[in-house]
Amino acid sequence: METLLSEAFRMARLWAAVMRHRLKLLDGSVLVVVMTLIAFYCLEVDVFEHEGDGQPNITTNEALLIAALFCGGLVVFALRRLSEAKRETARRIVAEQEARNLALHDALTGLPNRRAFDEALKVAVASPPKVGSSHILLMMDLNGFKRINDVYGHGVGDEVLLHVGGRLTRMIRGGDMVARLGGDEFAILATHAAGVEAATGLAQRVMDALEAPVNAGGTEHRVGVAIGISLTPQDGLEPAELRNKADKALYRAKEEKHRTPSAARFFEEGMDAQARERDALERELRVAIFNRSVQPFYQPLVSLDGGRIIGFEALARWTSPSLGEIRPERFIAVAEDTGLINDLTRLLLEQACRDAVTWPAHVTLSFNVSGIVLQDPLFGVAVFKILTDAKLLPQRLELEITESALVRDLDAAVRALDQLRGMGVRIALDDFGTGYSSLYHLRVFKPDKIKIDRSFVDDIERDAGSAAIVRGLIGLGSGLGAQITAEGVETQAQRNLLWAHGCDQGQGFLFG
Repeated sequence: METLLSEAFRMARLWAAVMRHRLKLLDGSVLVVVMTLIAFYCLEVDVFEHEGDGQPNITTNEALLIAALFCGGLVVFALRRLSEAKRETARRIVAEQEARNLALHDALTGLPNRRAFDEALKVAVASPPKVGSSHILLMMDLNGFKRINDVYGHGVGDEVLLHVGGRLTRMIRGGDMVARLGGDEFAILATHAAGVEAATGLAQRVMDALEAPVNAGGTEHRVGVAIGISLTPQDGLEPAELRNKADKALYRAKEEKHRTPSAARFFEEGMDAQARERDALERELRVAIFNRSVQPFYQPLVSLDGGRIIGFEALARWTSPSLGEIRPERFIAVAEDTGLINDLTRLLLEQACRDAVTWPAHVTLSFNVSGIVLQDPLFGVAVFKILTDAKLLPQRLELEITESALVRDLDAAVRALDQLRGMGVRIALDDFGTGYSSLYHLRVFKPDKIKIDRSFVDDIERDAGSAAIVRGLIGLGSGLGAQITAEGVETQAQRNLLWAHGCDQGQGFLFG
C-alpha cells in the first residue's frame, strides 16, 4: 500500500510539472498571437496610412509604438512568470516542510518517530544537564497489546495505540518529548530534570496514566506498561549507550508483568551480565524445543482416604548441555516473554498425553497451562488434536491454571476453558488462596477442582491460623462442588489433618 501511494504521489507531481510547463508555453503563445494580431490590425487598417498616396508609410514614431506594444507584452509575460515562480517556491517550501514532518512523525499517532527521537536525544546529550539535574530516558513496552491485536484485530489495536499516545502526551512537561518508536514501543525524553526523583515520578505518572482501561472497538482493554530508565550523565554520555541501558532495564521490568500489570526499573550495574546470560538461555531454549529436549516428569496425586494413586501432574524439566539444569520457573518465564510458550506447551502436552495413554484407565493427567496460552483462540483446537492423535480420552485430562492467569484476561480464559469443558476436559484452579480475588473467581469460573497452595499446608501442624485458613478453603471449595487437592504434603501428620478437614487429594514428597 505504501508503495502504491508513493507511486501515486510521484505521478501526481510529474503531471503537475507537465501542466505548469504547458501553461507557460500557452501563455507565451497567446502573447505572440495577440501582439501579431495588433500589428496586423495596425498595418491593415488606416492606422499607418497618410493622406495623399493611400499607401502605408510607417514612420519612426509608429515603429516605436509597435515596439512598445511588444515590450509591454513581454513585461506582462515576465511578471506572470515571476509570480508563478514565487508561488512555485512557496509550494515547494510547504511540500518540503510536509515531507520533513512526515519523515519525523509516526503516521498513526502523529507523535515523533524513532528518527526524530534519536535526533532529540543526540541534541540533549550534546547539551550537558545543569548541575544536580539529569536528562531522563524512558523506554516503554505495552503489556497485553499483542493479545488485543490477535483477538480483536489490528484496527482495534491501532485505536488503543492512539489512546495511549494521547494519554502519554498529556502527562509530560512542556519541552519533554514522547515518541512512538514502532509497534507498541514508546519512549520519553525529559531534559534538565531533578535526577532519580524526577525519573521515579515520571515513571509513576506513566503507569497511572495507563491504569484506567482503554475503550476501543466497543470493548474495554486493560493495558499495562513496562518501563526501563536510564539517566545521563550517570549511566553514560552517548545516545547509543543510554538506549542500550534503558533497554536492559526495560527487559527487567517486563519480567514483572506476571505479578503486576505495570512496572518500572532503573538500569543497574550487573544487568549487562544478566542480559547476556538470559540471551544465552533464550537461544538454548529455542534449540531445546526444536530438539524436544524439554521433557515432562510426573508427580503423583494421591487419594487421602486410602493412599492410592489417582493421577499424575506433569512437571517440565530441562537440562541444558551448556547451562546445566534450569529451574522450570526460569525457563517458562523466558518462554512466555519470547513467545515460545505456545510451542513449549504443545511439545510437553503431546508427550504427556502419549505417556498417559499407557497408564491405567482410572489415572488422570494434570497439566499446567500459562495464562498467555489461554489467550490463543486456537488453543482448544490444538488440545483436541493432541488428544485425538494420542487416543487419550478428554475426561482423563485436567488442565491447571492459576488465578494470575485469570486476572490477565478473565473473559478470554473463560471462553477458552468453556470450549475445553465442552470436550470433557476438567479444569483445576491452581495455587488457590494466593491470587487476586479467589471468591470472585470461584463464582465466575466454577472450577472442577481447587488446589490449596503449599504455603498454607507447610504450617498447618504448628500454626492455628494456617489450619483455620485451610479448613475455610476446603469448606468453600467443597460447598461449590469442587474436588480439593492440597499441595506440598510432606508429613503423615499433615496428611492426617487434611483428611480430617475434608480434603480429597494430596501431592508432595510424602507420596513421591
